[in-house]
Amino acid sequence: MNLTRDLERARVEIERHAREFGLDFFPTIFELVDHDELNEVAAFGGFPTRYPHWRFGMEFDRLQKGYRYGLSKIYELVINNDPCYAYLMKSNSLVDQKLVMAHVYGHCDFFKNNVYFAHTDRKMVDRMANHGTILRKLMERHGVGEVENFLDRCLALDNLIDPHSAALRREPVAVRGRPGGVEHDGDAPAAAPGRLPAKGYLDRYVNPDRFLDAQRRRDEERQQRQGRFPARPCRDVLKFLLEHAPLKRWQQEVLSLVREEAYYVAPQAQTKVMNEGWASYWHSTIMTRRVLRDSEVIDFADHHAGTLATAPGRLNPYKLGIELFRSIEERWDKGRHGREWAECDSLEARRRFDRRLGEGRAKIFEVRRLHSDVTFVDTFLDQDFCDAQKMYVYRTDPRTGRQEIASRDHRLVKEQLLFGLSNSGQPIIEVADGNHGNRGELLLAHRFEGLELDVRFAGETLRMLEALWGRPVGIESKVDGKGVLVRCEKGEVSTRELAPSGATDRNGDEGR
Repeated sequence: MNLTRDLERARVEIERHAREFGLDFFPTIFELVDHDELNEVAAFGGFPTRYPHWRFGMEFDRLQKGYRYGLSKIYELVINNDPCYAYLMKSNSLVDQKLVMAHVYGHCDFFKNNVYFAHTDRKMVDRMANHGTILRKLMERHGVGEVENFLDRCLALDNLIDPHSAALRREPVAVRGRPGGVEHDGDAPAAAPGRLPAKGYLDRYVNPDRFLDAQRRRDEERQQRQGRFPARPCRDVLKFLLEHAPLKRWQQEVLSLVREEAYYVAPQAQTKVMNEGWASYWHSTIMTRRVLRDSEVIDFADHHAGTLATAPGRLNPYKLGIELFRSIEERWDKGRHGREWAECDSLEARRRFDRRLGEGRAKIFEVRRLHSDVTFVDTFLDQDFCDAQKMYVYRTDPRTGRQEIASRDHRLVKEQLLFGLSNSGQPIIEVADGNHGNRGELLLAHRFEGLELDVRFAGETLRMLEALWGRPVGIESKVDGKGVLVRCEKGEVSTRELAPSGATDRNGDEGR
């Protein structure tokens, strides 16, 4: 730790206050860096070491330009790890550093205790470094161009996972182990059908390629005899490719690494509002109640207000999260929940309603532990909250072209929020048939929920999938209320309308 004496004194004080308030976090290591170093780490996704790839250079260049021209500035960066690593920029003022440290301890508490992070690898800093070593060795062996091109395809598909699979078992657990023979703590990302358990360098001898290919063919034939391959829609497309695509061993290894990192990152997208709201709640509480000096109040208020500022038509997760946590705390402190509160229909009685229960702090800790953004908003966003925060549904007046309030109903506000938060706003894609038309083609299905696929992006994704599958790939969806099939064969993308009987609306349960 390379903190100055003043920063170290502030860190010790803030950590003590955080623990006194009940926060529980892994040991947290702060590193003091300049803006170039911070932008470099941020370009790597917060990790000091990653595998070599051109996209990290592009991200670094974007961050550098944003900082140089005053368009953006990174105040805090923290990694879900044990110990947690956080970075402070040298040029920040002391009050900024205090705010950031208090904010970081809120994040660290959330990482450690929220159930959606329970399955994540707590040694991911080391794991990322191992991934870099593995990919560099593969590049030396197979060529930089070939490995990088395959890596590009995998990264283009890294959102085709099942983010709920860590908590919801949809199929029998495969034999543990990872293609390539690299040891892996915890659950393996995916295992080929019939893979025998083996560790380290022995894997290539216990599970040679010919054996795995034979096991894969046997598994596919068994499922085909049962009438469907896969037996049920498979949302984890990357896992399906790992198990059934005709990939070389090193390609399996690359795809497995990409998938592992995608699952590590997934909970952050599922809890963005809660995570930032929780950290903002605690930096506000710790700073205003315990840490701030009189001379620092104005600077803190300015920077805190900047964090919570919300532009028209945009969602600020910091603002929504902190206000919802504060609302929950107040409601449970005053007993504004349950039957008695629901049946109170007098405005004056509701304004004065206060059973003085004092259960608010315990309740928000419970919420922090159990919820994701979707359940957080769905459970606790009510009419009183929307009225207090002036959250309405807007529409554009066709006559004047101006935005106007279309509805004040919190149910419609909630519906719009949940639509954007569900699956992080991305379409839900499943493997519907691994042998479509008995031609070995891969058929995907878009679980249509009102938002159409962008056919151009869908076509580019299918090209990447075709390169991995080795056979034509298609996806069923809806455009203008009609079923369509977007198909890619030999890099050429085509779209055709499905007959009414073939326009499958895959909107049912995944476990059917």
